[in-house]
Formats: sequence, structure tokens, C-alpha cells
Amino acid sequence: MRVSPDTDQSGTAAVARRLKDGMANGVLSFPLTAFHEDGSLDPDGFRAYVAERIATAPGAVFPACGTGEFFSLDEDEYRQVVTITVEESAGRAPVVAGVGYGWAQATRFARIAEEAGADALLVLPHYLVAAPQDGLVAQLEAVAARTRLPLITYQRGQVAYTADSLRRIAALPNVIGLKDGHSDLDRLQRLTLAAPEGFLFFNGAATAEIQARAYATVGVPAYSSAVHAFAPEIANACFTALRDGDHGTVDKLLRDFYVPFVELRDRVPGYAVSLVKAAARLRGRPVGPVRAPLTDPTPGDLADLRTLLTTGLDLVGAAL
Repeated sequence: MRVSPDTDQSGTAAVARRLKDGMANGVLSFPLTAFHEDGSLDPDGFRAYVAERIATAPGAVFPACGTGEFFSLDEDEYRQVVTITVEESAGRAPVVAGVGYGWAQATRFARIAEEAGADALLVLPHYLVAAPQDGLVAQLEAVAARTRLPLITYQRGQVAYTADSLRRIAALPNVIGLKDGHSDLDRLQRLTLAAPEGFLFFNGAATAEIQARAYATVGVPAYSSAVHAFAPEIANACFTALRDGDHGTVDKLLRDFYVPFVELRDRVPGYAVSLVKAAARLRGRPVGPVRAPLTDPTPGDLADLRTLLTTGLDLVGAAL
């Protein structure tokens, strides 16, 4: 399905404005996907969990992305996750659904997200192969031509745009932004300078709060927060301190919670998701285990996580 070139751009502009306003006023939330103990999707658990995320006033909510284990969802499960998020959001926060793999499969997910009522799409890095810049641009062009939804592209792993490529994708009518996961501030500064006015950028580094101040120096203060998936009290306290220039509070949160969390996360591949899910379970949230190839934390790492989570919550006056 190739979308007609007369696609209504007023809707795209409206979504971009909503996202810009949201990014200025709250962290970007990437909810976990809830599974039963047997690994099957738990729609009721997910509904309760995502409703709680939305109640904490995130700038936007991004279901079925990396933290939500997009890579492990089939199309029916994906439809349920996006539909539930749209229903629970009820217009309170923009819903940006993840799509990915090659452009053909990404288009299938895009169609499902559009039918489910998502506001926009986050185009995750394509599967496996390295590609030249022309190929990266063509990949996004192919997705953009086949959906009416606004797109945010995610550069991470094998996807890294040059300034020239950024100009080319930003010229596509429904491409509105870029999420960066490389933390190469030299490259990112070149991209922000090459982008047209109003093009959206946000920090998508793992545990983005660690680098939030550095990103802000190149004009990218908005960020996604994995911590929001299990401790919105901590995530929102850090966001507020960063926004208000309260460097003492930021330093304390980084030193006593975020840096130790990153050190724990780096012990085992995949802990960027499975630790987050384990922390949510420690707080009684019905998210269940991770799916293979991820693994849940070891008993020792889980004990360390509990101690660290208690410390972080104590810092902001919240309870486990």
C-alpha cells in the first residue's frame, strides 16, 4: 500500500506540536509489555500497568518498543498492546508505537498501529545488516510512503545518519523527528544544525538521565526514561531537577542511584530490559518475566537491585 501524496499534513503538524509540548514537560515513557509466567501476553496486566504509567503525566508513551520487547511480539500481540495503550491514554499523552525489521514488515506493523489509533510511529533500527547512507534513507522512505502516521526514526546500532541524510529524511512530509542512541555528540550536533526548524530530537541512550545534561548542551534536552517504567517518582524528580537547573539534586540522584543502576545493568547483556522488568515486579506491578532470548536477573543481582531501588525511592521520599 503506497499512501497518496496528498496525505493531510495538518495532522502530522498537530502531532509534532503535541510531542514537542510533551517533551518539554515530561519524560518519554517506554512501557514494559506484561506476560504471564508461561510467557503468553497478559492483556489485563498490561492494561493496569500502562494506565499507571499514563497517570504520571509522561510527555508521550511509546508502546511496543525496545523496553516493551517489540522483537518478541507477534502481530496479534502487537495490536493488543497498541490498542490498550491508545484506550488507556484517551488523548492524555501522544501514543507513538514501535515498528521495525525491514521496511516491508515495518509497514505491516505500521498498518496495525494506524488501525489501533496510534498518533505516530518510532521506526526502530532495521534487522541485522549494515547499510550505506542511501540505503538508510531508502528504508525510511519506503515506510513513510506506506503510512499516514508521522514517523520518528531511531538511530542506534547499525543506523547512524550523516547530516546530508538527515536533510533528506527531514524533507519527507511525515518524518518529524529522530531518537538518538549513539551518544556521539559531535555527530548529533551536526544533525541538529542540519535539521529544519521544528524537527524533533530526543536522547534515547540507555539510562538517558546519565547523559541528559550533555545532550542538552547540543540542543537536545528531551529524553526517554527506562526508570520511568518502574519508578516514575525517581524519573520525574530527576526530570524536574534537570529542567529547573537544580544540579545538587541531579548530582545526588546520579551518584546514589543512576550510576549504580548502570553498573548493575552492565553486568549481563539484556539487563537493560530485564532489570527494568524485575524492578517493576519488585514494586508489585503485574508485568511478568521477560521473553527469550532475554533472561531474568540472578538471585544475587535481584537482591542488589532491591537494595538500589530502595535507596532511589528513599531519595525522593517514595515507598517500595
